[in-house]
Amino acid sequence: MKRLTRLFARIERPNSVHKMAVKTNQCIFAMGVISLALAANASSASAQVRQETLSVPAAVEIAIRDNPNLAEMQARYEALAEVPSQVGTLPDPMVNLNAMNFPADTYDRDQEAMTQVQIGFSQVFPFPGKLNLKEEAAEYDAQAAGYSVDEVRLQLIKNVKGKWWQLYYLDRALETVDINQNLLRQFITVAKTKYETGMGLQQDVLLSQLELSKLMDQDIQLQAIRRNQAIQLNILMDRPAKNELILPGQVSKVMPKLVDEDELYQKAELIRPLLRQMETQVDAAQSRLDLAKRDYYPDFKLGMTYGARTGDNPLPRGGARSDFVSVMVGVQIPLYAGRKQSKAVSQKSSELQKNRYALLDEKGVVMGAISSAVTDYHRAKQQFSLFGSGIVPQAQQTVESMLAGYQVSEVDFLNLVRSQITLFNYQLQYWKALSDAKQALARLEAAVGEGPVYE
Repeated sequence: MKRLTRLFARIERPNSVHKMAVKTNQCIFAMGVISLALAANASSASAQVRQETLSVPAAVEIAIRDNPNLAEMQARYEALAEVPSQVGTLPDPMVNLNAMNFPADTYDRDQEAMTQVQIGFSQVFPFPGKLNLKEEAAEYDAQAAGYSVDEVRLQLIKNVKGKWWQLYYLDRALETVDINQNLLRQFITVAKTKYETGMGLQQDVLLSQLELSKLMDQDIQLQAIRRNQAIQLNILMDRPAKNELILPGQVSKVMPKLVDEDELYQKAELIRPLLRQMETQVDAAQSRLDLAKRDYYPDFKLGMTYGARTGDNPLPRGGARSDFVSVMVGVQIPLYAGRKQSKAVSQKSSELQKNRYALLDEKGVVMGAISSAVTDYHRAKQQFSLFGSGIVPQAQQTVESMLAGYQVSEVDFLNLVRSQITLFNYQLQYWKALSDAKQALARLEAAVGEGPVYE
């Protein structure tokens, strides 16, 4: 804006009969540009006094603390962590109370010698090694659930950062649209003035009004898109969907250098929670296969019963009747092994293969996500540098040149408007490249895991 103002000061007055109208146009342009600069400064000052701005680290912290899906996965992990000791413990013993051989006519305990009141207990003992395998498989399940918590946290951070940078781009886009709307309004004023003084064409007025309408439509669309993005970010942070989100106007534009892509692959294989989770699921499937094979061996059941009797033995033996003690040993026989145990072994073997293939497939997906994120980052980084240091400044110079030419009627109004629209589009692409680069970094960090991805 300052450069445009200085440009107006250097514009020479034409010596035509319409020099008064031209001078008027110059003043209008200059006043418009100055007013836009003042409005931009006021907007910047207003942004500085805003107290509650949502930075990326703050958004991530809120989401990790309050996101219900992450809390759900944490509760699931805590629940599964309580399972191993349950399945690795012997089944509860059974206590029996029995009334045996009471005569149905009198129910007298002394009438019959075999009448007795019994108390007993029994305990099932799985074949050695079965309980350990059950506990081991449950421990692997709990570990996998722990890795799933870490994976959900990674994806949550990625989504929060992605939504934040999309909002940041939309804020910058709306600012750019607003500035260009004000400029086009100034163009309309000048075009009307030139038309009224006989120096311009009515089509210039209509053209500028049309371009202004297009910008107004774009502003409406961007406002709606921003609101939808804000809704999604609020949901990730477990806040009311309609909450207003205010982002800072200034952010770091540093584009760090990434480590070598092969090193990123190696890091992902070691620390990516999703891969660790699937590796643990393979271990759990192996334990269940070993348990299915151990089911060919029988379980045991031990029991003992004590029977109390009353009354006396008949003569000539006589004397009080003695109590009974019974001991029981049971063995489970795998009589239907061909239809049960063998089928279970086949099932668990197939499940193990499924988990192994799923792990291999997911490794390919992860490596592809890393390469894709790296490619997107480098592309956006190069575009950001190109637009920032080359294209946008060149487009600004073009607009200034067109504006100076239009003041002395050496450039037609259509080319002036086109140059301003071109600058507008390049400015949008500049901010889009910054947003894309930051989002690609977030995806790359999530694809690799917790470790740093840049030097």
